[in-house]
Amino acid sequence: MSTPHDSSLGREVAYPTGYDPSLLFPIPRAGARAELGLAAGAPLPFAGHDRWHAYELGWLDERGKPRVATATLQVPATSPNLVESKSLKLYLNSLNAARFADAAALRACIEADLSRCAGAPVTMAFGLPPIAGSASADTGADTGAARTATGESLDAIEADFDTYGPPDATFLSTTLGDTVEEHLHSDLLKSNCPVTGQPDWASVHLRYRGPRIERTGLLRYLVSFREHAGFHEQCVERIFLDVLRHCAPASLSVEARYTRRGGLDINPWRGTPGHPAPAAVRDLRQ
Repeated sequence: MSTPHDSSLGREVAYPTGYDPSLLFPIPRAGARAELGLAAGAPLPFAGHDRWHAYELGWLDERGKPRVATATLQVPATSPNLVESKSLKLYLNSLNAARFADAAALRACIEADLSRCAGAPVTMAFGLPPIAGSASADTGADTGAARTATGESLDAIEADFDTYGPPDATFLSTTLGDTVEEHLHSDLLKSNCPVTGQPDWASVHLRYRGPRIERTGLLRYLVSFREHAGFHEQCVERIFLDVLRHCAPASLSVEARYTRRGGLDINPWRGTPGHPAPAAVRDLRQ
């Protein structure tokens, strides 16, 4: 079985003592996508990827000397499976006692194992993306939002909030006016692991071209994920589809940068076909 409850999530698992690719646990994307109205086999309305940052990568060289590194892993959104996070952590830990001829051999091994799990080519590069700039300045806009070098934050908006789940897309709307091109973001996205109930925290970045999205409603919508149970990748796809259906942008990109857990963080991105992928960066919270 490949359901979340069949995985190692929420269970006490022995620390791996040797290389073991069978630790990797695939979760089919089809079930969650069907709940969002995406028919199996139909073309996806988005392109995208799931970018993982690994902070605790270790192995042995041919002489048994320990080596350490960081790595960036990228799983295509078109893969039939996502890679369950705890299984990825355990798998990477299983490499600690394995010997490799060189770093290239390690990378080839990881790419092959993850590609088999995901059902599509997964790429790996040593190192991590840079930290995004954090400088900001208040423009005095009537929404109370702050404009930064990386877009406009929604988090200074003052409003009443009382919806924390399930996600409520009826908050989403647009305002009358010309077509705009904007980058909006919030650090207030929180959801819960569907197996363990543990909180998942993220900054979400929304770039679009189309009718101007009403700010307060968008923030209320994002806050309504607060008690929602869903995997990171599934939450981003829900946000993308809800905004696409309720706000009808001509072009849309949604990226969430989740905070680290177990030496890993994940950054799912979904965009309309042809929309450029956002620059690979990390947030200060990561």
